[in-house]
Amino acid sequence: MFLPLKDRKPLKNIPFQVVTVSVIVACIAVFLWQTSLPEHAGDVFILGYGTIPAVLFDVKALIPELFRVPVKLTLITSMFLHGRWWYLIGNMLYLWVFGDNVEDTMGSRRFVIFYLITGIAAALAHAAINPQLTAAMVGASGAISGIMGAYLVLYPRVKVLALIFNHIPLRLPAYVLLVDWVVFQLFSASGGGSTTWWAHTGGFLTGGFLTGAVLVAPFRYKSVPLFDR
Repeated sequence: MFLPLKDRKPLKNIPFQVVTVSVIVACIAVFLWQTSLPEHAGDVFILGYGTIPAVLFDVKALIPELFRVPVKLTLITSMFLHGRWWYLIGNMLYLWVFGDNVEDTMGSRRFVIFYLITGIAAALAHAAINPQLTAAMVGASGAISGIMGAYLVLYPRVKVLALIFNHIPLRLPAYVLLVDWVVFQLFSASGGGSTTWWAHTGGFLTGGFLTGAVLVAPFRYKSVPLFDR
């Protein structure tokens, strides 16, 4: 329902959000490459670099023709793949608006580690809920959910300029956009059936969001307060 455009929180500790921008560029570049492939090659690309829970937990074996990287490494490579263009745009928009401030609170180097940990935690939670699942899990949602959890702990009342129904500009507190993000994730997973929906929802909430909310305290600079103080 809301499209976030810009928040009212300038950077204070870093000159530029280099990691946030780099991730956005990488995800867009991978998606463009992915969509340029023939249909069969695109499917192989997704299965080779996405995280397949049944393969991750050795329930099933990946056929040799699909093998691209070690199975555990797909927990990282899957973060840079997206199945649909609107899913990519939604993820990158939220990363652009909220990621820079989280990166600013901990510095770019620690932010890389934070981003990877929350993304991996979300992927593992997703896979653990349904270890029999043979569909490839892709998308930056897990890592971005960690960013959203961190932002909620840091700046829940910061005003964010957003478009409601894509037309009406409003300034809303960040926690409203965070709720909208959850709704977006639930909607995005709704087409995969009830099992996929629960796995996606559980991975997002228990893996990414909560991990980000907990880790932001030790990862942040000590001079950065919590909860808008």
